[in-house]
Amino acid sequence: MKIDNSLLPTGAVQGNRSKPQQRVDTAGASVAADEVKLSPLAGELQASDSQPPVNSARVDEIKRAIAEGRFSINAGAIADRLIDTARELVNSQRTA
Repeated sequence: MKIDNSLLPTGAVQGNRSKPQQRVDTAGASVAADEVKLSPLAGELQASDSQPPVNSARVDEIKRAIAEGRFSINAGAIADRLIDTARELVNSQRTA
């Protein structure tokens, strides 16, 4: 499996919010060197940062169940959800 290095981490975009650098074209006019446009998904991701991504109480409950030997895995449910997630991903890429 090859790792795609074309995607930048989200922190790289947020780190530098200074004005775009200016360059001068051959006619002497100044033009913006770079312009960054973020998709609506970026706004959704930033909005989701306000809520904790992990339910700590549930994690602790699962840790206790594993330690006590009473944690069971429902492989069928995991497979169904994995397939649903894959379908959603494929469908979202088709509409994009």
